[in-house]
Amino acid sequence: MPDTFDVIVIGGGPGGYVCAIRAAQLGLKAAVVESRGALGGTCTNVGCIPSKALLQSSHLYEEANHSFAAHGIKVSKVELDLPTMLARKDDVVKQNTQGIEFLLKKNKVAYIKGFARVAKVQTGAHQIAVKDDKGTETTYVTKYVVLASGSEVTPLPGITIDEKQIVSSTGALVLSKVPKTLVVIGAGVIGLEMGSVWRRLGAEVTVIEFLDFILPPMDGEIRKQTQRILEKQGMKFRLGQKVTGAKTGKDGVTLTVEPAKGGAAETVTADVVLVAVGRRAFTTGLGLQEAGVTVSKRGFIEADENFQTNVEGIFAIGDVIGGQMLAHKAEDEGVACAEILSGHASHINYDAIAGVVYTWPEVAGIGKTEEQLKEAGIAYNVGKFPFTANGRARANGDTDGFAKILADAKTDQVLGCHIVGPAAGDLIMEVAVAMEFGASSEDIARTCHAHPQLGEVVKEAALAADKRALHI
Repeated sequence: MPDTFDVIVIGGGPGGYVCAIRAAQLGLKAAVVESRGALGGTCTNVGCIPSKALLQSSHLYEEANHSFAAHGIKVSKVELDLPTMLARKDDVVKQNTQGIEFLLKKNKVAYIKGFARVAKVQTGAHQIAVKDDKGTETTYVTKYVVLASGSEVTPLPGITIDEKQIVSSTGALVLSKVPKTLVVIGAGVIGLEMGSVWRRLGAEVTVIEFLDFILPPMDGEIRKQTQRILEKQGMKFRLGQKVTGAKTGKDGVTLTVEPAKGGAAETVTADVVLVAVGRRAFTTGLGLQEAGVTVSKRGFIEADENFQTNVEGIFAIGDVIGGQMLAHKAEDEGVACAEILSGHASHINYDAIAGVVYTWPEVAGIGKTEEQLKEAGIAYNVGKFPFTANGRARANGDTDGFAKILADAKTDQVLGCHIVGPAAGDLIMEVAVAMEFGASSEDIARTCHAHPQLGEVVKEAALAADKRALHI
């Protein structure tokens, strides 16, 4: 007799393992199937966690090289030990993956190693076949299936990723030496973060972007300011350009580049090229077609507001259903899905999920942008406050950027907040809580903020929405 579960989650990433843990907390017999050999998905293994480890290390290296003197700290010579930096990154990943495995054991969630597919659909008794690394296939039975298979790198036509000279975000985490020149294709979150890492370590970085602006779909004013700051740091941008081909050789990579709107092509050379044009849903080999699960033209699994697919008992969460492809969004969907499966009411406020870019300064946005509000015809007030006018930012020597709050012109309810500046990702969480409770900009403005703190920038932006900022 095959092992039987209440719920089997296919995919051990942030959405999957959290879904299984919450299901177990609510009394369901749960299992997670993961083929990677380590839990945590793309985020923990080759995404969020290792990239942030390198961002932190490279930030400290740049600080020691360029900022210590202004603080009265003299260093004779700063040397880069790249193998040690990469080893630290790997250790951080290992600690996180082991931590997730511990959490599954603690919550009595079965961890099944192998590649899963939906083998048979039966009401209340779906069969899941799991093939391990030796090729042995084992069948399990479950009442509910949760598809949390995540996403994979989107390929670019005409370019073959070899993870040596032409790399994806995965290859960019393990370069054995600092390239003299690095071309990043794509000015999104991944491209700018990994570009920042290698620029700090000494590479000349050029970002080529098809659109006329960076960081879609961030607020337009934030995008422009971020680009100016990154250019000041030494990053170069070629916007409105498309890469149509790439050729590798002993001397590096030669790219064919032409204007996105048409025009003469030219060549650009680099030691290493990072392809970072986005991610797409991973659905290959899951048995979806055989099970009758509907997949959209864009490749995402279609699911309703309760994460139910068109097949009874099969649910889907995270990157594989589209929307904001963020680990924390997937986690919240995992929790909500588990609660729904357990008979509880649950929901997610997608308007209160922040997106963060971990360059330095950081970039963060939540809710509506000015462009979205204008397009929707919603009247709004804008409150802005610069970090240059914040005492703690001056003391820290981090004064680039500003915070912006958008509030409904009639009700004063906060509709969005956008920040470029030091610790923007942490600062915006105050606004996330405010928006979850339907707060007004007045509520934030009337809340006493500790001094001197960077968070005062958010308060002053809220005051500025009513044209009464105090420190500018």
